[in-house]
Amino acid sequence: MKLDKCLLFAIALVLISSIRVFAQSGTPANGLESNRKKIDSLDKQLVELLAKREVIVKEIGIYKAKNHIPPLQTARFQQVLQKNIEAGQKQGLSPEFITEVFNAIHKESLKIEEDVKAKNQQ
Repeated sequence: MKLDKCLLFAIALVLISSIRVFAQSGTPANGLESNRKKIDSLDKQLVELLAKREVIVKEIGIYKAKNHIPPLQTARFQQVLQKNIEAGQKQGLSPEFITEVFNAIHKESLKIEEDVKAKNQQ
């Protein structure tokens, strides 16, 4: 679980970094391509972090399935969401944006955990 928190924080930092890179390098047309390359690089890092997170989610899903713990842990998700909303606000990100991002991540995580649970019940 500790690594899961670290990955969530890392994802948030990459999102924040992408916004900062874009904001700090607001040069006209000649910088557009350069900035797009920076965004592409950050997007690649985001995808890689999400893939690493998914591996851990599968491990958590296996643990929960073996120990008869339901995939949805509402209190845990609210705790994670609130922590990341606060971290996002410190970086100038809106609570709505952070909520939308983490709701999407959580939805996919639940899907993965449900799939793992179904496979372990067979």
